[in-house]
Amino acid sequence: MRYLPSMFFILACMVSAAHAHEPAPDPVIDLSAMIDVSGLIEKVSDRQVVFIGETHDQYQHHLNQLAIIKGLHAKHSDLAIGLEFFFQPYQSALDRYIGGEIDEPDLIRESDYFNRWRFDYRLYRPIFQYAREQGIPLIALNLESEITQQVGRDGIESLPQALKQRLPAEIDRDNDAYRERLRSVFDAHPHKDGRSFENFLDAQLLWDEGMAQRAAEWMEKNPDSHLVILAGVGHIMYGDGIPKRLSRRVDTSQAIILNVNAASDLNQSMGDYLILAEKHSLPPAGKLGVLLDTTDSPPSITGFVKGSGAKEAGVEKQDRLIAIDGQPIKSYADIRIALMDREVGEQVKLEVERERLLLGTIAETLQVTLR
Repeated sequence: MRYLPSMFFILACMVSAAHAHEPAPDPVIDLSAMIDVSGLIEKVSDRQVVFIGETHDQYQHHLNQLAIIKGLHAKHSDLAIGLEFFFQPYQSALDRYIGGEIDEPDLIRESDYFNRWRFDYRLYRPIFQYAREQGIPLIALNLESEITQQVGRDGIESLPQALKQRLPAEIDRDNDAYRERLRSVFDAHPHKDGRSFENFLDAQLLWDEGMAQRAAEWMEKNPDSHLVILAGVGHIMYGDGIPKRLSRRVDTSQAIILNVNAASDLNQSMGDYLILAEKHSLPPAGKLGVLLDTTDSPPSITGFVKGSGAKEAGVEKQDRLIAIDGQPIKSYADIRIALMDREVGEQVKLEVERERLLLGTIAETLQVTLR
């Protein structure tokens, strides 16, 4: 895998006033200056805070994050990792996981991971496992989604007082470039419910300011420590999401590393270093092929997808999932945990309950081929 530092982009020449009508010269990438991950670590190891941007569903981005974390931890035993994808009220679950008090399934359940984030947990698993093995603190950065979703829908003033008290103390609305980028995102999507751009902007501001404030609180309590922050590229690029809002709160040296795809438009001002990430994918996860009512406990079947292995095995609508391969099922998270490492084509033993008019509640055990 090769890594491309954006600092080595070379502009061919300046445009003179006499030729102002001519297009700006194209940037040139100096291939001889390309470095690998070890070289990148050397360049950023003197920074107290290193941001590593990701596209959430790209496995190769998380592998790059892990490689950088390992390199920085070898140099800084006081390293901590800040996570966009965990929410602040669930910090205790992360602490207990790193401390060895709970295991991976309990971390997933106690953090409400699959209801709040939903991306395949396996994408992040190597990072979590390494952090636990090394005792590296994990920091939940994100404000709870109840806040940002309500603000995006109805505005800050609609929040009850208890949630208003959770808002960051400072919100900087003066960055025009930040505003315009979010305007382009907002305008690119239809809004049939009449949502306003200003509410959308405030939700994004709270998202970034909330993560910056949480990171600043960590740095203030641990002034000599080093911090890696993992977040979506949009919260990091150009520095005006989390990075500048962190700098406004605490004085730290920073580096911004962005994972990008080879086909992406490369812009020298996006960050300090851009990684051209070689594609890597997780093996497809085996699925039951069912639609669920997750408000029930245990979850009940409301329908099936095309080619469902569960339907083929005899599962019916209204069935309640009781167990998968002997693992009790009480919630949606339990289903995801039970199937996390199962592959397409494997068989699982599904235990369900169903209602029969004359017999009442009966139990069925079915062999389901995952699709």
